[in-house]
Amino acid sequence: MNTEHEKKIIILTAPSGAGKTTIKTRLLKDMAGQLSFSVSATTRTIRGGEIDGVDYIFISESAFKDNIENNRFIEWEMVYPGMYYGTTVEEIHRIWKEGKTPLLDIDVKGALSVKKLFGNQVLSIFIEPPSIEVLEQRLLKRGTDNAENISMRVNKAKEEMQYKNSFDKVILNDDIERATAETAEIIKQFIGLK
Repeated sequence: MNTEHEKKIIILTAPSGAGKTTIKTRLLKDMAGQLSFSVSATTRTIRGGEIDGVDYIFISESAFKDNIENNRFIEWEMVYPGMYYGTTVEEIHRIWKEGKTPLLDIDVKGALSVKKLFGNQVLSIFIEPPSIEVLEQRLLKRGTDNAENISMRVNKAKEEMQYKNSFDKVILNDDIERATAETAEIIKQFIGLK
């Protein structure tokens, strides 16, 4: 359990399709007593199988902008044209009150903003795909995006890869089991389980 003075934050960031969500899901299952998922707010439309309030908090663009104006985010970005994502102050405090460490699954720029804001309280982990080609194949296999969206995500991934050395740790995801185990080990050390 975190004490009041040990408020820490874990950030997982990666280009879309790098395996971040799979790693996040496994970490939350294996470390349920220590970690809690910080649900981001977004203006994008809900995808098949997603649950409002569990996967994301789906809100209108006007509600999102109202939250920005009232300083209700620790970070926010327009990740793709017209698609905003953000982490609310309320969500971080909810998790800390539970005595757990928030696990944020956010984009690269948002991750850098949180790291700058919270400094050493944050462990930032960049999940790196084996290559842009592998990443593109993963996005195609996923079947959730059209060709235009995949192209947009691949171009964004190329840009995001340039920031990987700005993070505390870089985990190569060429094998999901190894990448998950390595990520779990780093997190356990950071929150004092090792």
